[in-house]
Amino acid sequence: MISKGEQCHEPPLHQYGKFKDYQAMVAQFEHQFRLGKLSIQGFWFYCQPMMGTMQALSIVLKKSLANNFIGSAVLNLLQSQAKAIAGDHVVRSLLEIMSHSASQAYLGILERWVYEGVINDPYGEFFIAENKSFQKESLSLDYDAKYWQKRYSLKDDIPSFLANATETILTTGKYLNVMRECGHNIQVPVADSKLTSVGSNHHYLECIKAAYDFASGELLNLIKEKYDLMGKLRSIKHYLLLDQGDFLVHFMDIAREELMKKPDDISTEKLQSLLDLALRSTAAVADSYHEELTCCVETTPLLKRLSILRDLQNNQIVSSHSDLEEPVSITGLETFALSFKVCWPLSLVISRKALTKYQLIFRFLFHCKHVNRQLCGTWQLHQGLRRLDMQGIAISVSSLLCHNMLKFINSLLHYLTFEVLEPNWHVMHNKLQTTKSIDEVIEYHDFFLDKCLQECLLLSPNLLQKLGKMKMMCLQYAAAAPRLITYSVDTPKTDALDIEKYKKLKARTQLQAQKVVSDNATVIESILKFEREFSAELQSLGPILNNSSSAEPYLTHLAQLLLGVGRD
Repeated sequence: MISKGEQCHEPPLHQYGKFKDYQAMVAQFEHQFRLGKLSIQGFWFYCQPMMGTMQALSIVLKKSLANNFIGSAVLNLLQSQAKAIAGDHVVRSLLEIMSHSASQAYLGILERWVYEGVINDPYGEFFIAENKSFQKESLSLDYDAKYWQKRYSLKDDIPSFLANATETILTTGKYLNVMRECGHNIQVPVADSKLTSVGSNHHYLECIKAAYDFASGELLNLIKEKYDLMGKLRSIKHYLLLDQGDFLVHFMDIAREELMKKPDDISTEKLQSLLDLALRSTAAVADSYHEELTCCVETTPLLKRLSILRDLQNNQIVSSHSDLEEPVSITGLETFALSFKVCWPLSLVISRKALTKYQLIFRFLFHCKHVNRQLCGTWQLHQGLRRLDMQGIAISVSSLLCHNMLKFINSLLHYLTFEVLEPNWHVMHNKLQTTKSIDEVIEYHDFFLDKCLQECLLLSPNLLQKLGKMKMMCLQYAAAAPRLITYSVDTPKTDALDIEKYKKLKARTQLQAQKVVSDNATVIESILKFEREFSAELQSLGPILNNSSSAEPYLTHLAQLLLGVGRD
């Protein structure tokens, strides 16, 4: 490290030449005055050698005082004045000497920043400002946290000789500061890299670049190795992007009753205990980070939540979003979300903002999985009736509709999982293996999330609203299908099938058979109504996807998948 004694260096003796010339002039004035020979003409004569120098100093002082210059501004003024008086070698030499002397204290501040990550600037002269109101804890709490961008920032006045290295200098100190706040003792090797002077050979720039490379490599290694960044990201992918679904199936089974309640009536503590049980009962227990998984219940529908975040992103006042068509009644199935405990310094990468984006994707996937499970249950009902030789028209029509709805939701899930999340994850994963700095890690991770949000249709409100309406139709049909079908075969209206009842159906009388035909007509009409509404929504989805796919090519295959439903 740089000691206090090494931070300031006395200039060579020849740099005091101008001061001695001034003293010699004053001595001549005094000598001539005592001899009684000092006249106005003589005074003017003896002043001539120092006139250029005094005028240059006067200009510097006037400009400094008039503009209240300090720090970088003074250094820039001295250097600009030296260049402006290129024809007067004597005056230019003096200004360069003054610039060199003034830069010594400045370089001392710079040294501590690029070698320790500390700003020792009692008079506010350094070109980097520290704003202590931005705390690192905000990264885990505030969606719009600006800690990494604004805790340390560049001022307007920057020394001209450092203009091309300001970002490197700022970033170097920020990296060192992160490690220092982690309790990680770090010392930049400075054997031959002391920032003692600013010369034409630009050696000081090489020193800064060496310090940056060291700090960047150390911090990246600390976050990747000690804090296991990639392990955390893989766990988040398993749970929030539903990469491993065995725990989710178990959780949805045991938490179904609680999730069916309204958000305000749901016990988060109960859901958390059920989630822990599901994790311990499945392969997820082998994940070393499964205990850091938590759950929460949002109070707003997905579309409204996205609109609120979009307003925050654009620095707009959060509106009421009355133009959004919201469901009449939402339950925990629409608002349930998982979260993850993330501590400093991983919160630099996995911030509250990043976790919120993961949660938005999770909510969409989770609801799609719920729709899929409900339709699968309905499909199993149809298959059970087929095994009992119940091949009525109502069952056949309903079976076809169920098949089309399943194809729709499975196609959507396939697109989200295998054409968006998995490919983008692998691209990000490969890039993270070759990153050189934590800023690159943040950039690649944020790009991954933004691209997933976009390609998962979460940034397309009209399209998302249309898909939401179709999913609600699927759920309404799945809820009504057991009652409709059991009614059509003259069984009690219960969700559970009475197999023995079905076996006696062949012994019906002719009157009973006629009644069944009449009832079947009513049931068929109800099922056909579902089919007409679903088909109409599917057809109206076509123009939206086709128009959007010209600007967003990733929608082309989704359009082929969804618009192919029902064409078998």
